[in-house]
Amino acid sequence: MSEEVFQKDEIVEEGAPSWMVTFGDLMSLLLCFFVLLLSFSEMDRKKYKIVSGSMQNAFGMQRKTPVFDSPKGNKIIAKDFDQAIIVTRMEEIIAKPIVVEVKNNFKEWEDLIQVEVEDNKVTIRLLGETTFDTGKAVIRLKMKPLLLKIGSILNEIKGDIVVAGHTDNVPLSGGRFNSNLGLSLARSATVAEFLMQQTGIVPDRISTMGYGDNHSIATNSTPEGRQKNRRVEIIVMTK
Repeated sequence: MSEEVFQKDEIVEEGAPSWMVTFGDLMSLLLCFFVLLLSFSEMDRKKYKIVSGSMQNAFGMQRKTPVFDSPKGNKIIAKDFDQAIIVTRMEEIIAKPIVVEVKNNFKEWEDLIQVEVEDNKVTIRLLGETTFDTGKAVIRLKMKPLLLKIGSILNEIKGDIVVAGHTDNVPLSGGRFNSNLGLSLARSATVAEFLMQQTGIVPDRISTMGYGDNHSIATNSTPEGRQKNRRVEIIVMTK
């Protein structure tokens, strides 16, 4: 007689596994927690507009027409947007009035005066012998009305002012200055002193620099290039 092997069937419990009970309890508690959070929350429309306004300024959001709902940005490139505003505003405040003044009253020097606007800086460049005679640091009489106009415009805006003197690389011969560096320093100081005394710019806003022939903007090999390098720059760092 062959041996019969009987295998006992495994006992299987009815219903879901025991861990499902704990999991279900946890999900129920989380649901109750979020329902309570929602019930306790409130929408403060005023605070929402303040927060959305801060985000608008931070990310450069802009609108073509003013509205009163939440802001929707057309372009989230704050750097380009801010620079465009600065350049446009500075051209309106500084560049255009000075250019108009030059064209109306100093047409013979129109090519020797430049206004350059970039980012948060405006440079008023007086080229060649516009402001001073060769080797001298005394402001030419015909130049004073224009400097008065420039000073009155600078008083209308905020920002630090730097007056920088530059020369070409031709060595000085005779005169009271021994080097181009000394000449550039004297010229920048003369213009700064004129702006403070004659236009009322406070001394705390203005400073002077002299570079001699170290910061050329053109070649010193030609008379035209040397004329461009002999310049005084009034630089306004806008805020």
